[in-house]
Amino acid sequence: MTHRAGASRIAAVVASIVLLSPVLPAAGAAGVVDAVDVVDAAALSSNRNPQHDPPQEPHRHPARELRWGDCAGVGDPALRCAEVAVPLDHRRPRGRTISIAISRLPATDPALRRGVLLTTGGGPGGPGVPLPSSLAPLLPPEVRARYDLIGFDIRFVERSTPIGCGQEVEEPGGYRVRTATPGSLPADAAEARAYARDCVRAAGWALPYATTANAARDMDVIRAALGEEKISYLGGSYAGMLGGVYAALFPGRVDRFVLDSPVDPKTAWRPYELGRTPAFEAGTAAFAAWTAERDAEYGLGGTAREVSDAVAELIRRAATAPVVVAGHAWTSGELGTLLVAGIYDERSFGLVAAAFADIAAGREPYVPFPVRPLPPAGVPGVPADNHTATNMAYRCGDGPWPRELHDYRRDLASYSARYPLFGPANANITPCAFWPRIEDEPVRRPAGRAPGVLVTAALRDVAVPVANSRAVAAGIPGSRMVTVDAHTHAPYPAFGDACLNGEVGAFLTTGTLPPADVAC
Repeated sequence: MTHRAGASRIAAVVASIVLLSPVLPAAGAAGVVDAVDVVDAAALSSNRNPQHDPPQEPHRHPARELRWGDCAGVGDPALRCAEVAVPLDHRRPRGRTISIAISRLPATDPALRRGVLLTTGGGPGGPGVPLPSSLAPLLPPEVRARYDLIGFDIRFVERSTPIGCGQEVEEPGGYRVRTATPGSLPADAAEARAYARDCVRAAGWALPYATTANAARDMDVIRAALGEEKISYLGGSYAGMLGGVYAALFPGRVDRFVLDSPVDPKTAWRPYELGRTPAFEAGTAAFAAWTAERDAEYGLGGTAREVSDAVAELIRRAATAPVVVAGHAWTSGELGTLLVAGIYDERSFGLVAAAFADIAAGREPYVPFPVRPLPPAGVPGVPADNHTATNMAYRCGDGPWPRELHDYRRDLASYSARYPLFGPANANITPCAFWPRIEDEPVRRPAGRAPGVLVTAALRDVAVPVANSRAVAAGIPGSRMVTVDAHTHAPYPAFGDACLNGEVGAFLTTGTLPPADVAC
């Protein structure tokens, strides 16, 4: 069973968003007191008081002479790259600077050119520099004619002053998660605390400034460096949330914004993780039912329950000892990442079912993506755990997170009982419980002064349930939503729905939003 059809689709899903591995072995560290102590971060402290900070104003720097050249690690010779210096701490614009990597594909018709269309990766932790090359063939010609496509890696990701947490490898999917087992919370907490300390040692200078609000402020420096009065934007998943935060901070600089399946910043990140747990369970049920109907092909079970049990048993087996197939030792985390890749997109069900069937039978599976993110080829200086480290830094930095163990005990009891597959992972303690306190206030207010944006979403999205997209659209007055009744994530443009793609293309081309929300 090769099931190579659809390989590019599943690879794109995994590349565009950071995955949650649902079933992992419990941590093995011993003993921790019941009171959660925050990692000592005296060296990270500043004297900022966010309540006394001035209101956000657009950067008014004149256009800079950007030095465009080859893009490291990108094979498209048409894509050109440059670096933009931004303040590490935007409250101290004359202090230390870091470098943000940007890329550009020029508009195809200079006579019709409107401006720039920025984009970046999801996660947080996914790269954005290569995206214009993969996005360009999917956009309608009238959109390509009007915009320079500008990709960028957000601060601390890959080409943009990358950080790490001192780990030798990435976590599966670039997302650190541990599944609780009965009695494992003290050990899980000890491991989480140790990880937080490792991050402070390796990247303590950066952690106070790893926030979505600062990434949005970097976007405005990019705008100024490009010499643009306003920017247009296309971002999916976490990148959709980033676009909404930019609209809140810099409403006067918003032109045409498309936010595809955005995370609601009001729930970032603990409430969001808990809130999507039932969607993960429903997505697994849909995958299991689909696979059960094809038992003759996959042999994982003739009922949804049998398929779920077979997959869960294989993951539990790998938690005891990795499952070695064709020289690769599959860990439980890697198998969990494989499962989540399947439940994120209905078009991936067959490929993932075939992979589980092959691994269970001792055959080498066909998996068209790395289960652990790889460092970008040809880009020196990127730490081995860069994607995991930046994902954790932003999630902890955007906060807030509970600091007391009894909060995690309560959530674990509740969510594990109701959602046995994903509750023990989504509700478990993370290093954010021990993270240095971040003084940059999260941006949670609606962007009331920004023009309306276009929000797109799939109704049966597992990764970012549609309630997130609805909340973001409601928070920016005058916005419109375009939804598609599908089991997928970030449907524009790769899902290929003609109705949805047509509405987005029309908005980017004309600037006119639909008169009402559209259900495709």
